[in-house]
Amino acid sequence: MTYRSLVACALSVFVVLGARAAENEAAVGAPNLVGKDLSGWKLKNAKASLWKVVGAVAVTPDKPKELSPTGEPGEAPILVNDLKEKQHGSDVYTEQEFGDCEVHVELMVPKGSNSGVYLQGRYEIQILDSFGKGKAKPPGKGDLGGLYNTKEPIAEDYEPKAPGEWQTLDIVFLAPRFGADGKKTENAKFVSVRLNGKEIHKDVAAPGPTGGQLSSKEGPTGPLMFQGDHGPVALRNVRVKPLPQ
Repeated sequence: MTYRSLVACALSVFVVLGARAAENEAAVGAPNLVGKDLSGWKLKNAKASLWKVVGAVAVTPDKPKELSPTGEPGEAPILVNDLKEKQHGSDVYTEQEFGDCEVHVELMVPKGSNSGVYLQGRYEIQILDSFGKGKAKPPGKGDLGGLYNTKEPIAEDYEPKAPGEWQTLDIVFLAPRFGADGKKTENAKFVSVRLNGKEIHKDVAAPGPTGGQLSSKEGPTGPLMFQGDHGPVALRNVRVKPLPQ
């Protein structure tokens, strides 16, 4: 067994034990990256950005494909990409970069919306309105929780919620490895991905950037990025916990 396999195995045990202690949540104890404003975040295209931090959000009653963010950010601030129909916005990403890590994200989308969370700004776990998909109607690589262009979610316990409901993604991620010559020796790997507490990926490699990435050049670290040019999305309790190297 390789060193990387041993690390992944140990992390899998850690995830199971941590899940029992924290109801399947990752990055327990890590700080919330969503603050009172966009401090700590960068924009891929500032002129096109419609990201804002608010206190509450819901699907717009007479426009089910849009969100209505309201209020000043309070104790639980919400990061919202306030795109309206036919608008195109900007991706947003953290100033801080991460390697091996756990990620917890709570998200809400309106009907038909499309976004994504990118580990290292390169490897996308899809965010989509996939309500209705499951064991009888299996999800694809482009559905909620899919490793985009790479691997579809496990359908057995796949239970996406309806538009306007809060959902959770919990991710354990290993960065790609590189030799002394700078050449990649091991691919990035998703040790575990859970959607609403149910595991939908286990030990899935990402051979390369999945599309729409911040940079195509792979590296040992990178930012956490959210796609903002396809559709509205609301995010809260975004936590990242670096893992021991």
